[in-house]
Amino acid sequence: MRFELFVATRYLRAKRRQAFIGVITGISILGVAAGVASLIVALAINNGFRQDLQARLLGSTAHISLLRVESDGIRDWRPLLDKLSKQPHVVAAAPAIYEQVLISRGPRARGAVLKGMLPQYERKVSDLLKTVTLGSAAALEETSVEPGLRPGLDGAEPRLHTDTAQSPDDLNGVQQRVAAMPPIILGKDLAEEIGATVGSVVLVTSPQGELTPFGMVPKYIRFRVAGIFNSGFFDYDSSWAFIRLADAQSLFGLGDVISVIQFKLDDIYLAGDVARALGQAAGHGFMATSWMEQNKPLFHALKLERVVTFITIGLIVFVAALNILISLIMMVMEKTKDIAVLMSLGTKKKQIRRVFIAQGVLIGVIGTAIGLVLGYAVSWAGGHYHFISLSPEVYSIDYVPFAPRLIDGLIVALVSIGISFVATIYPSWSAARILPAEALRYE
Repeated sequence: MRFELFVATRYLRAKRRQAFIGVITGISILGVAAGVASLIVALAINNGFRQDLQARLLGSTAHISLLRVESDGIRDWRPLLDKLSKQPHVVAAAPAIYEQVLISRGPRARGAVLKGMLPQYERKVSDLLKTVTLGSAAALEETSVEPGLRPGLDGAEPRLHTDTAQSPDDLNGVQQRVAAMPPIILGKDLAEEIGATVGSVVLVTSPQGELTPFGMVPKYIRFRVAGIFNSGFFDYDSSWAFIRLADAQSLFGLGDVISVIQFKLDDIYLAGDVARALGQAAGHGFMATSWMEQNKPLFHALKLERVVTFITIGLIVFVAALNILISLIMMVMEKTKDIAVLMSLGTKKKQIRRVFIAQGVLIGVIGTAIGLVLGYAVSWAGGHYHFISLSPEVYSIDYVPFAPRLIDGLIVALVSIGISFVATIYPSWSAARILPAEALRYE
């Protein structure tokens, strides 16, 4: 062991008459440990939110969306889809229609985003159909049929009555009409709000009405609930529904037109460059947006929160550094005679400085090590057991996610030890300025 480190460790093991200094040293170690552990846990939560939201968003939406600007939709989309599917980094492409509708069941109604899709394409660009927990999404793959029953104005659904006045033929007729209705997949929270279950009939009303002798009248079609999905993302589960592409085109009166072409990439972080390339390849009048652009405010807020968290909780380490400073100053005052004797025996000033620098850095290293172990242990437990619950209506997820990263621990450790080192500069400089003759004159 080097001379300086040996003396520093001896000084840290305070004797009975230096118990007060030992208490301050212990408080300094605990302060560093608390600051490091708090930073690790806070950064793990921030990173967990970012990763969870990013995974849910990318699992529910495409990496790139291609839209037609200044037009009612994309016509002749099939050859364009085939052409753009061959672009570099494009793994899959899918057509879709997005429109705002009103979904109701009896007196209960809710506004929703209705997505028309082709399931064989949609499964290649998103995972939403894989989250169907009740019923099945297989109904969307059936050949599109015309609605078997023209909806009435009251929006009431046919019911299967059990009274004796209704014959079995009537019951079979109602069942056949319900089975002939086009299928729809509802989000879990949306279905709960309107009281729909698998097999229920809902009325979908489009604000894009049809012109009649009485003026513009909203267009509506009854759908049969074929499944309910639970993506775990509240925004989707509470306000999204899926139908077949042909049924969406019929409901909105579009003909063979789609509103967007969605793409999945082999590298999500190339979305910006690939989006520009796809927009140029599609030609004039098209605009491509990436998942980064669509969710830029959200991820920017998470990044800003990460910086603010680091600075705020980092003040705990700064307070611990002040304790290190006080502890070393008191140690220099206590060890003035020892320092004078060492210098009389030939110890150099730079060695005296290194003794107290080593002492402060040791406090920082011990506290940092304890804090890292504690912080990663809490983060692992939180991520494994999900013991902190959240309101999904507010946070979009129902628990606090923890995702500790090794790089965060490295950065926190370097910052903590660096602050501890800075706290040693003044005490070590003061110790090296002690004059042996003056210190020993009255001893």
